[in-house]
Amino acid sequence: MANFQDYLKQIKSEIRETSVDEVKAKKPEVLLDVREGEEYNEGYIPGAKWIPRGKLELRIEDVVPNRDADVVLYCAGGNRSALAAKSLKELGYTNVRSMAGGFTAWKRTGGKFEKPFIFSSEQQQRYARHLMLPEVGEVGQAKLLQSKVLLLGAGGLGAPAALYLAAAGVGTMGLVDDDIVDASNLQRQVIHNTKRIGTPKVDSAAQAISELNPDVKVVKHALRLSSENVLDVIGGYDLIIDGTDNFPTRYLLNDASLILKKTVINASIFQFEGQITVFKPFEGPCYRCLYPEPPPAGMAPSCNEAGVLGVLPGVVGVIQATEALKLILGIGKPLIGRLLQYDALNMKFREFKLPRDKNCVVCSEPGKKIELIDYEAFCSIA
Repeated sequence: MANFQDYLKQIKSEIRETSVDEVKAKKPEVLLDVREGEEYNEGYIPGAKWIPRGKLELRIEDVVPNRDADVVLYCAGGNRSALAAKSLKELGYTNVRSMAGGFTAWKRTGGKFEKPFIFSSEQQQRYARHLMLPEVGEVGQAKLLQSKVLLLGAGGLGAPAALYLAAAGVGTMGLVDDDIVDASNLQRQVIHNTKRIGTPKVDSAAQAISELNPDVKVVKHALRLSSENVLDVIGGYDLIIDGTDNFPTRYLLNDASLILKKTVINASIFQFEGQITVFKPFEGPCYRCLYPEPPPAGMAPSCNEAGVLGVLPGVVGVIQATEALKLILGIGKPLIGRLLQYDALNMKFREFKLPRDKNCVVCSEPGKKIELIDYEAFCSIA
């Protein structure tokens, strides 16, 4: 009867091994850490995906769907990764190797490593459904908790977006709004309630967010964006969700976001219809590519003037939040260069392609200096 060492020797003769130096010299298509949680928390090789050895067969097809991918496995010393390589070979993976010496050899030879975000037991329970998703997992949830998202407006669009981003665990949320809660807001601005009528919207929204998820830090900006403050306000955030309802602010935000290369998730609503797109500087079109000039006064009335179905901003705002999560996690296909239109009355979604305008006055030349102007005057002239 063979002992474990004989069995391991036999396994290693049937699989391919690679050295730490070879992995450093040429990064494989997939580097897969198969250690257990306690070991992983001590550090991991940057860029590695993680599946504990006990869950490898269960999750490998989700993490590595291509069975011909170049996969290198590593554990602490090289033994479990050899067993894992044998298992993947039996599952039909054709190009699998085990890194000899494992993570111990990697560190001993000066290889760079990072330490993961450590979740508390409360966070593990709160975000359990995210942690189950291969596209999110602990690495993705850590990204969310360390991300910073700015919401322009704590009203119809900002309310649902803020609640769902808070629930998802976005770590820092900025709120820009200089208005107070009015009874007429409550038909759609679900982050506020009757008791907080007369309260500044940023205070009301911050209270709702903290009650929903104490992990989230809320930064309140009780102000109106202007050419003087916009760069300071948006500069500290990864993404911006635009829930504004006036043209001067939209043009101001567009130009400022191009200067700082900040991605803006834009949306607008009118009565029973909404539309959403993502403006990623110099990758897709910008707001001025779509609307070089604002429409004449009266051609685009606000919700205060034309009314809006109460649930409409809920649908549109949640789509904005969805796009934000995708961008933070680096998954899926964001609405860059695409506009999604929602018709609530007929329950229809339509998609339109949005090309960049090669003659756009602000984004046609990536190196062009952009000057912030008097946008109130610009829109009044238009």
